[in-house]
Amino acid sequence: MNSGKYIFSQIMDLVSSTSFQTLVNRYKGDYKVKEFSCWKQFLCMAFGQLTHRESLTDTLMCLKTNAHKMYHLGFGEVVAKSTLSKANENRSYNIYQDLAMMLIKEAKRLYLNDDELEVSLKGNVFAIDATTIDLCLSIFFWATFRSTKGGIKLHTQIDLKTSIPEFILFSIASVHDVNALDYISFEANSFYIMDRGYVDYKRLYKIHLADAFFVTRAKDNMNYRRLYSHPKQKTDGVLYDQTVMLNNYYASKDYPEKLRRIKFEDEATGKEFIFLSNNFHLKATEIAQLYKHRWKIELFFKWIKQHLKIKTFWGHSENAVKTQVWIAISIYVLVAIAKKKFMLEKSLYEVLQVLSLSLFEKMPINQLFQRTQLQYFKELNHNQLKMFD
Repeated sequence: MNSGKYIFSQIMDLVSSTSFQTLVNRYKGDYKVKEFSCWKQFLCMAFGQLTHRESLTDTLMCLKTNAHKMYHLGFGEVVAKSTLSKANENRSYNIYQDLAMMLIKEAKRLYLNDDELEVSLKGNVFAIDATTIDLCLSIFFWATFRSTKGGIKLHTQIDLKTSIPEFILFSIASVHDVNALDYISFEANSFYIMDRGYVDYKRLYKIHLADAFFVTRAKDNMNYRRLYSHPKQKTDGVLYDQTVMLNNYYASKDYPEKLRRIKFEDEATGKEFIFLSNNFHLKATEIAQLYKHRWKIELFFKWIKQHLKIKTFWGHSENAVKTQVWIAISIYVLVAIAKKKFMLEKSLYEVLQVLSLSLFEKMPINQLFQRTQLQYFKELNHNQLKMFD
């Protein structure tokens, strides 16, 4: 890497300029634009998110302070707040949605042989969940949720082996989480890990018919009959491992096959959990281990919302909000790509923290991380996230 380039430029170089311009042309993003192109818009937003700026004003003030560096960073002259705000409001968010999906595809290729799971499986393992981003209804009137509250919901499917998102869907916050299953293409021999909010027997049976497997939490009011019990593993926390059938007329019509019901006690907390799955081949402890890894999608949501500044929005229209979120996702994946391409051994959180303080440094990224003595990060505390929620 050219040591004369700023760290920020080295990160942005990971985005193919040709591919980006193809996306811009597809949605006519630069139509009748003289100076402030979509690329410069992306650079401004990416800079603001990487440096944890709180607003458009904050971002542009930081850039103006470093005006003598703007040419080498690719910005040219610092733009007015109204220019950036107008671009976010009017230029199609689909440009940045497609950019995020393009980067996700590249990241999947780079992380193809990675596997952070404790359970050895040939197929893919995905977690599916959703997070709600609250919005002020009087300002974001299009994001109806409740009578006095607005919000959008981010439905996500993430690859648990690599922590790379696979599928992302926006909806207004009032849409139930389980509806996202209607838009997901299920892969044979893959596992889908979900919380109990996704227990819809008709939709779960769709996963079963796709020759895929699911692991979720059973609802408290589940009406079933036990066909037989498998050997217990009480020393490993397995209180029972049963094969069951559903009793309710409509539920049994929606899911007419056998199900596996496992009661597991977490040794660390003493809490008991009841898992539901259509997989009868894995050990009960392995089913519990798979569900444990579901916390990675919670960490993804936390990482996106806290560290890439989508807690506060830099525009009021639906297009502006989606532009900001899709660029945040793009930056998350871009950091993951940088981690792999520059062979960085630090976590994504550590990489982001170092980058946020070093964007104006002029040195190869590898050298930056060799030099940096990382401090203790609260997020790395093992007590932060429990084995199960």
